[in-house]
Amino acid sequence: MPVPEPEPDPTLIKDGVRPIHTHDTHDTHDTPEQSRTDRRRPSIRAPSGTLSTHDPPPTVHRERSNRMASTASPLTLKAGTSWSDAWQRCLAVAPEAFRDDRVLNLWNAAWQADGRALPATTPVDGSPVAGPPRLDGTTAHQAVRASLDQHRAWRHIPLPERRARVAATLEALTQHRELLALLLVWEIGKPWRLAQADVDRAIDGVRWYVDGIDTMMKGRTPLDGPVSNIASWNYPMSVLVHAMLVQALAGNAVIAKTPTDGGVACLTLACALAAREGIPVTLVSGSGGELSEALVRAPEIGCVSFVGGRDTGAAVATAVADLGKRHILEQEGLNTWGIWNYTDWHALTEVIPKLFDYGKQRCTAYPRFVVQRTLFDEFLAAYLPAVRTLRIGHPLAVDHPDAPYPHLDFGPVINAAKAKELTDQVAEAVDRGAIPLHRGDQADARFLPGQDTSAYVHPVTLLNPPPSSPLHHAEPFGPVDTIVLVDTEAELLAAMNASNGALVATLSTDDRATYDRLAPQIRAFKTGHNRPRSRGDREELFGGFGASWRGAFVGGELLVRAVTQGRTGERLPGNFPEYQLMP
Repeated sequence: MPVPEPEPDPTLIKDGVRPIHTHDTHDTHDTPEQSRTDRRRPSIRAPSGTLSTHDPPPTVHRERSNRMASTASPLTLKAGTSWSDAWQRCLAVAPEAFRDDRVLNLWNAAWQADGRALPATTPVDGSPVAGPPRLDGTTAHQAVRASLDQHRAWRHIPLPERRARVAATLEALTQHRELLALLLVWEIGKPWRLAQADVDRAIDGVRWYVDGIDTMMKGRTPLDGPVSNIASWNYPMSVLVHAMLVQALAGNAVIAKTPTDGGVACLTLACALAAREGIPVTLVSGSGGELSEALVRAPEIGCVSFVGGRDTGAAVATAVADLGKRHILEQEGLNTWGIWNYTDWHALTEVIPKLFDYGKQRCTAYPRFVVQRTLFDEFLAAYLPAVRTLRIGHPLAVDHPDAPYPHLDFGPVINAAKAKELTDQVAEAVDRGAIPLHRGDQADARFLPGQDTSAYVHPVTLLNPPPSSPLHHAEPFGPVDTIVLVDTEAELLAAMNASNGALVATLSTDDRATYDRLAPQIRAFKTGHNRPRSRGDREELFGGFGASWRGAFVGGELLVRAVTQGRTGERLPGNFPEYQLMP
């Protein structure tokens, strides 16, 4: 989901996938360290019932977290990174948008002290953070009408001026990059390196559009009304802010609803910086049920852009279809990784920890492995040593106040309720017959003394989740892997298509001809050969098959086409009720 520190060489990208040692899009990865020692593989009972002992596994060059019992002294919070520190910096940088006890809503080109600010807590340690100031439906309608007025003026602003204002916004975001990242750590629990990557990807991605917008806008005009954005909490910058700035660059006013579960302060700061440069942005908070009439169904809205789950997405899809409204609806799917006639286990071992970035709280995460039964013992011998190296804990807990940020694979899930849901789903699946192959150990995690850990879920791997379990057919959105064994190619394809469409998939097989024959039968928008696929940046396109996507596809020039008008009768690439058109 390509960050300036360091930025990968675009020439290294093959088939839309960066090598596993570089930063990848929403699957942002770092180069593994070279300090881990080899371990012997444990004896594993093969599916045939025979006991097999394997050679030493490929080295996974990562340091495993030290157990708390062996830590010389208790961990402490990194200096200058407390929530209070971050909030005081927000008050100094954008006093128009922040108050001592709350954030404000932005509509009608002004910051409004309206709405009812709800209490909120950080998933990092359960302490209080800023909550969303929730508007009622009547006020939301007023905000939408005001945005239409902004849209009618902005769409006539010459493109060079729009480009200059968006570029100035990018400079302001760059200046406050570390504060934006720190807010993401506290609000949604991202480890520091991933929080920085989220900010950097937004800036870098929009800059690509600024440089190429002249060509993309040839023969196209802005929509008749503003774009309404309703996005999930996991990528406030690289998905939501990125989309908003490109939509504005294309000549549209933009509206965004803050995610209910987190990110309100980060989005408030980003929108404050954009509004200062004259970008026609509206930022409001409220319940989806109460605001949907205004943000989805209002006749003033020119396009609805949604990122979230299938249940909510289905309701939005029904509304926009009834109204004939332009829409972009990215929904979840069970992304799968198939293993068939494969032998490069070293490569798989290297990539497994990277697939757990941010606790698999990504739309392009891979929570399901579909494995050829005769390869199961070799798969486990590659998988288990890798998953045991995962580093988990408080994203800001360090050995001493001035120490570098900890290098973690993930911190908490989004909240304690989600942690309980995942724990309950795992327990229920095991009770109904799933076989636990791995459970993470809390003793390996890095926590502050006495901190609340109710939002933390340690990695779990289950074999054969029962069909009655949500883990069998739906994306868990957390650090839970499931494995399904198959015997034939037909079973492989059926298991990889378990959720009626996905965003990404991967098939690991040694034979390119086998991949070329099977990949078109996998219902994912992007399918990788032996490597993960991801959302992509810049010119890379993105969409989904089946129930994972409704409406126009995005990415590259398709994002601009999705929020502009072309010739009469134009059919946009996308997944629509009346047609599906691939780019």
